[in-house]
Amino acid sequence: MEENIILCASSAYEEKYYLSEEFSGLPESIKEDLKIMCVLFTADIGGILTLEFDSQGDLMFKTECDEGDLLYDDIGSVLKIKQLQETKKELLESLELYYRAFFLNEDVSELLANSEE
Repeated sequence: MEENIILCASSAYEEKYYLSEEFSGLPESIKEDLKIMCVLFTADIGGILTLEFDSQGDLMFKTECDEGDLLYDDIGSVLKIKQLQETKKELLESLELYYRAFFLNEDVSELLANSEE
């Protein structure tokens, strides 16, 4: 079974943000958008947020919290992820396309044609 590839992560506990070196080639504006999105999420919800690509190139939001963390908003995390998936849809789809093209070596023209249908 293949492991997921981490794009970025943010931790409310350590008050840190991490962007995987594999994605250092992303435009600065995209990196900044990701940082803002993740840091605001963990500041609001708490815990740890990780954005990961699965083996098919789909971008997934994963959250976790320390055992006994009473400040972590479990229900709010689900709602916030849904909100981000709507408001940041174009960014997230672009990241998936980037990953599929550069990491999975898929034909981008074919992917773009499928997304327009």
